[in-house]
Amino acid sequence: MKMTTALIKSLSILTKPIREAQLSAGNGTQTALVSALQRNLSELQEHMSGSEELEEARKLLEEVRRDITWVCSDTDDLTWSFVQECLLLLLCLARHLNHLLKAFHQNPTAPNPATPEAAPPLPPDVLSVAQQKTLGIVLQFVVTLGLCPYLAPGVGVALGLRSAFGAAVEGAIRHDVAPAGERRLLITTNVLLEVSALSSLATPVFTRHLGDIMAALCQLGYRPKRPEEDSTNSNKGLTVEERKSCKEALHNLLGKVYQPIVIKELLVLQGGPKQASSGSRGAGKALTQAPAWLRRLCGQLLSDRLMQPQGVQAVVRAILEGTGAGGDSDWRKCDAVAKILAACPQQSLSAESYYSQVCPQVLELLHFKDKLTAQQFQRVATRAALIMVQDRPEFAQRFLLFPLLSPLHHSAEGAGDDLSRDGVQEWELTRCIEDVYKICVVGNSPSEVLLKALADVLSTLFSLFCFTKQNVSHLRTSCQEILIWFLSHSEQSVALSQLKHLCGLLGEVSGVRHGFQFSPGSEGGARLTVREPISDDDDALYEKVSGEQWRVQCLVQLLGEMKDSDLPGEFFLLLLQDLTAVAAEREEVEQEVDTSSMTLLELEQHLLGRVSGHGQRLALLQVLAIMCDGLPYTQLLRKPTQVLGFIVSMLQRACVSLERGTDSPVESQTLSMGMGLVATLLSGAAELTADDYSSMGELLPHLEQISQQHPEPVIQELASDLRATIATHGAYRPKTVPKTATQHSTAQSPAQPAGHSSHSLPACTQSSRVPSRQQERSQPISQPKHTTDSGATPKVNEIQNARGIRSSDISKPSSSKAFSECLLEACDPDVPTRAVALRLLTRSVSDGDKEALQNKDKLLTLFLENLEHEDSFVYLSAIQGLAVLADTFPEQILQRLLGEYQTGATVGSPKRERSLETRLKVGEVLMRASRAMGDLAPHYGRPLIGVFLSSTRDEDSSVRASGLSNLGELCQRLNFSLGSMAQELSTCLTALIKTDKEAEVRRAAVHVIALVLRGLSDKTTQVLGDVLLELYRALKWVVRSDPDEVAVLHAQIALEELDDVMRRFIFPRQKLEKRIVVLP
Repeated sequence: MKMTTALIKSLSILTKPIREAQLSAGNGTQTALVSALQRNLSELQEHMSGSEELEEARKLLEEVRRDITWVCSDTDDLTWSFVQECLLLLLCLARHLNHLLKAFHQNPTAPNPATPEAAPPLPPDVLSVAQQKTLGIVLQFVVTLGLCPYLAPGVGVALGLRSAFGAAVEGAIRHDVAPAGERRLLITTNVLLEVSALSSLATPVFTRHLGDIMAALCQLGYRPKRPEEDSTNSNKGLTVEERKSCKEALHNLLGKVYQPIVIKELLVLQGGPKQASSGSRGAGKALTQAPAWLRRLCGQLLSDRLMQPQGVQAVVRAILEGTGAGGDSDWRKCDAVAKILAACPQQSLSAESYYSQVCPQVLELLHFKDKLTAQQFQRVATRAALIMVQDRPEFAQRFLLFPLLSPLHHSAEGAGDDLSRDGVQEWELTRCIEDVYKICVVGNSPSEVLLKALADVLSTLFSLFCFTKQNVSHLRTSCQEILIWFLSHSEQSVALSQLKHLCGLLGEVSGVRHGFQFSPGSEGGARLTVREPISDDDDALYEKVSGEQWRVQCLVQLLGEMKDSDLPGEFFLLLLQDLTAVAAEREEVEQEVDTSSMTLLELEQHLLGRVSGHGQRLALLQVLAIMCDGLPYTQLLRKPTQVLGFIVSMLQRACVSLERGTDSPVESQTLSMGMGLVATLLSGAAELTADDYSSMGELLPHLEQISQQHPEPVIQELASDLRATIATHGAYRPKTVPKTATQHSTAQSPAQPAGHSSHSLPACTQSSRVPSRQQERSQPISQPKHTTDSGATPKVNEIQNARGIRSSDISKPSSSKAFSECLLEACDPDVPTRAVALRLLTRSVSDGDKEALQNKDKLLTLFLENLEHEDSFVYLSAIQGLAVLADTFPEQILQRLLGEYQTGATVGSPKRERSLETRLKVGEVLMRASRAMGDLAPHYGRPLIGVFLSSTRDEDSSVRASGLSNLGELCQRLNFSLGSMAQELSTCLTALIKTDKEAEVRRAAVHVIALVLRGLSDKTTQVLGDVLLELYRALKWVVRSDPDEVAVLHAQIALEELDDVMRRFIFPRQKLEKRIVVLP
């Protein structure tokens, strides 16, 4: 180590800084530099010759001088003499450390057995911080004085552009004395490379001076010779072997250094733009343009780095490392890198080989987990992939899109017979979906090639989406967004065709290869596995039918997410057109088949064709039914053109019915609705423009056919008048058009007794008219006898009334008349009519209608009777009405309801037993009433508690569970009023928990405890202090002993509520309050 210290001391003497006295004496920077170098060289000679301790160092220095041949002792350039001394000392240090390191590895020092925890001994080539600082200064002097001044213009960064001191250094260098500049550059570069062979010395060399060494090697190995230099210079330059060794050294250096740093330095060497800006920022000098040979060389080297394994990642890291996430500059850098990756370099052998190596690496950029790195890499990968797809679609299809979608291709039908029994793994499908989402949805740059590639696997992707809708999967949202993105950016004809294909209207399609299915993965994804065979034909048929229906439901839900798109409406109109085409096909008369003239194969094909046709019709009707049920009309008919298309489809079906000579209630109602919509539009419901009238020209041939072929003269006249109004763009408008649009406001409804209208109640708001619209649509199907009579005017006024369009010349009926009409409609056998009437009566009570409040007993009896109705629309409306009555008249109504719930018999004469379902419905009413009591629960709740507690002894378990549910809802609102009944409540609940055989009753009892604890919260210890331990033990008993998992779950929830209460009681929350007291 003494030798190492002596050599470092010698180096520190050489690099002693310039004294301030020399600069202040009036000397220039260049003169001060030369004098400082001369002084340091003299001090080094005195130091090396004066002390006997440096004898070994002097011997090593002389040995190194004898081994090398490049030392020029008679040079007149002081700076080169200084550089030579530095290089000699560096070589001595490197050889000495290398010798020590070999001896250390040959005879390693044994660790001290007394201290096993002691650190291992340091290698002898480890330098201290001060020694590393001295070494860094020496290397800086060597590069500044012995390497950079001899670089050609444009090669590397000139000294003058680095600092003001660089100009002084350039002035101190003498190029007219031996050795030549290129020879000096070679000597310095070789010594630095030899020194960097030792790992401890390579770090300070390459971390600060890698770019300069690379620039020197590029110039020494690749700079073309100039004839004029050879003729004027006595030194003929470098030999062929020297240039070859420099090339090899450059390639070795590029291969062993961290690739992003290499790429960054190559980009710097390649220089700036070809035309430097004359107006640079500030007064600094513009960057010198790199020579052509260096630009070509750097381009070739960069291409080689890019084509290597992980080369794309290295390029991205070189440009983006150190930049923050976000910001305009970051986006521009990512886009620039993406363009570089997407463009095939000129130095590449072929475009195919380039993209075959780069595209897989681009996809790998999408899989980084580090948040900041992943965000930047995904931007680059997404942009590069989209640019490749747009600019080089033939290569992007082969090397980018096909590998990207390969898991979906392997899962699709007809993917080949080489699929393993394991199918497709979960991580493959997850990575595929995530990558497609990033490129398509996040990138959001649709192209024909990308959409076509996605269309090939759309059925498989949709099957995966349907599977995720049945399970909890993190792939659901991604699949949904990809499907919506495809449907939104595809051409409308392509999107509609794909939708029909996914619905199964163009043939059976499952999206998954036969014999396989998607199964849940262990990490929340999905995997493709072998389907277990189903032996029972009925089970197989059921699974097939339910699967098809589920696909249609998922597709409708997908369309429901496209709220700002016209595609759902266009698809709906397309299905209506197909339905019209189906209706236009006449039923073929069964003809006797001559089996003697047909083969069995022909007969089978004939029968299969007929069955397939019926199946397609049923599938069409199923899709239409699910769309009408699952999508609101505001989404199906968003634009006026779609409304017009809907009217055209209805009139087309009516014309088909006229041509076939058939007349059914459904077809009559279709014609009435279509003509009613046309009359409403033409009567001024909406302001129509010239374009609207022009688009309504599609109705003219259908209206003309109806005016000529319909058997009813009134319908013929109305069709003719509508046709005339449309043809004249509203200039000629017969009286029948506005009369038809407003007639239903004063007409009687065919489904009601004379003199009563279901649409005359003043409280009928926009929200209450929606069920009426459903009633009008469903009435012709459920009650065929209520259709339009032979001589009646079409019911176009029903549509006008359902849309809320009223005429100023119609007088509103009185409130008493409206109330009596609703009472009669509440007894109507038609389900929609009855349900809407019950809703309107409930609204009258909640709005405080005087007549409704006076007839509360009639309403109570009416609602109770409708509780026994089998239709959910009716009895739910009755439940709501009873709840509103109980909230308005709690004292009278609650007593009546308690009697109905407790005995199950009607109160009054004659008495009859209520069914179990009716008692449960009354319990639902009581629960809603309990929720609505609020602060009045302690006053009105005492009678309810007694009834609910007595219901826990009922023979039927459903009644017991219902009573407990109502008890929980009420008790959590009683607060301190519950204290007097706490003992009785605890005894009842504990007994039920431990003795009842029905699991649902035990669940309800445990749930009551949870609700009570949640309702009392911080007041629990005050109200339930005497029974709290008993309830706690009951809950613990459930957790330990109850076999029902749901009851155990409820008990755990209740224990968590109790734990929170006790924690707040034992450890009250500290409040920092500031009190201001006014002293007297």
